[in-house]
Amino acid sequence: MNISNHIAVIGGGAAGFFAAITAKQNCPSASVAIYEKTGKVLAKVGVSGGGHCNLTNSFANVSDLRHVYPRGHKLMKRLFNQFDYRQAYQWFEEKGVELVTQEDQCVFPKAQDSQAVIKCLTHEARRLGVEIQLHHCLSGITPTEDGRLEVSFEDKPARRFDNVIITTGGSPQLKGLQQHAQTGHEIVEPVPSLFTFCVEDKAFTNLTGAVVDPVGLSIPSTKFKSEGALLITHWGMSGPATLKLSAHAARHLHEQAYEVDVAINWVGETNTTIVQQRLSELAQGNLKKQLGSVAPFRLTSRIWLYLLERTGLDSKKRWGELGRKGMNKLTETLTNDVHAIHGKGRFKDEFVTCGGVSLQSVNLSTLESKACRHLYFAGEVLDVDGITGGFNLQAAWTTGYVAGKAAAESIET
Repeated sequence: MNISNHIAVIGGGAAGFFAAITAKQNCPSASVAIYEKTGKVLAKVGVSGGGHCNLTNSFANVSDLRHVYPRGHKLMKRLFNQFDYRQAYQWFEEKGVELVTQEDQCVFPKAQDSQAVIKCLTHEARRLGVEIQLHHCLSGITPTEDGRLEVSFEDKPARRFDNVIITTGGSPQLKGLQQHAQTGHEIVEPVPSLFTFCVEDKAFTNLTGAVVDPVGLSIPSTKFKSEGALLITHWGMSGPATLKLSAHAARHLHEQAYEVDVAINWVGETNTTIVQQRLSELAQGNLKKQLGSVAPFRLTSRIWLYLLERTGLDSKKRWGELGRKGMNKLTETLTNDVHAIHGKGRFKDEFVTCGGVSLQSVNLSTLESKACRHLYFAGEVLDVDGITGGFNLQAAWTTGYVAGKAAAESIET
C-alpha cells in the first residue's frame, strides 16, 4: 500500500460512499478507505422515504433553490455545475438501479426498496477496491509536519493520510462538532430540522388520519410559510406542508422553544375576496340546505364540520341564513385558522439538522477546509440542509462527488 496516495473518508453514509467512490474513480492508484463508527453503513439511506429511499428529485417544480434548501442554496447552485440531480439520476441508472419519478417529482428506485440503493453503493465501492472499516469512531485530526493529516480513532492506533474527507453527518448537539472547531473551523450551532408539530387541542387531534391538500401554513408575524399536504395525527400536524415549514423556520422555532402559533389556510387560496366570492356563490345555490350538508373547496365532511364548530356556527343553520357576519367568520377560519404549537415531534426514523461546519470555513468550489489543508467536508456535517422530497440525499451525492473529486485531483497533481 502506497501511503502517499491514501484518502480516508470518515463516515459511512450517503455522502461518504459517494465521496469514496468518486475519489477512487478519479484516482485509481489511490488507496481509499471508509471509516464508519458503527457496525453498519448507510443506515440513514435505509430509512429514507419510509424504507423506499427517496434518493433525489426531478427539480421540475423548483424555480428557486432557496425554496428547497433553506440553508446552503447558493452553495448547491454552484456545486450543481459539477454534479446535479440529472447526473445523479443517470449515475444510479447506469449502475443498474432503475428509477421512477412520481407525480410529486420525488425519485425512487423502481423496486421501492432502499436496499437497491445500498447494494448499488456497497457493490460499487468494493468493485473499485474501496476499503470499508467498521467500528472506527473519530476522536481527532492533527496536521503533521510533512503536510499530511494524522487521524485518531477511539481505541484504535492513529493513522496518517494525505487527504481526509469528513462525512460524519449532522450532530444534534454542539459537542458532536467540537473536534472540528478545534481544527479552526467556524461551527454553526446545530438545531433540528424536518419535524412535526405537537398540538394539544383534542378537537383537532380527533381528526387523526385526515389529509387536506393543498393547505398553506405560516407563522404569524414572520416570513415563514409553506404549501402542500397537511396530515393530522394523534399528536398534531404532519405531512409535507408541516415538514417544509419546520425546515425553513428551524432556527426561529428553536429560539421560541417550539411554542408558537401556526396559521392554517385550509383552502390554499390567499385572496380572501376570491374565497368569500366562492362561499357566496355556494350559499346562493344552496339557500335552503344546512351548512353542515354542503362542504366548500372539496373539504371532507369531517373537516368541514370541525371548521364550522371552530367558527362558532351551527351546522344545522341554513346557507340562506348565514349573513355577512357569518360569511366573514367563515372566510377568516378557512384562510387564517390559528393553532398553538406546543413542542415538536420526530419525522419517522429520520433526523435532519441545520447547522454544522460553516460554509465560511470551506472552499465553495472544492469543499476543502480553509483552516486545514487536505481536509474536506461533505454531507450534512456542513451547514446545508433541504426540505423533504429527496433534496437532502441529493445534497449528499453532490457534495460527496465534489469533495471526492477534489481530494483525488489534489493527489494526482
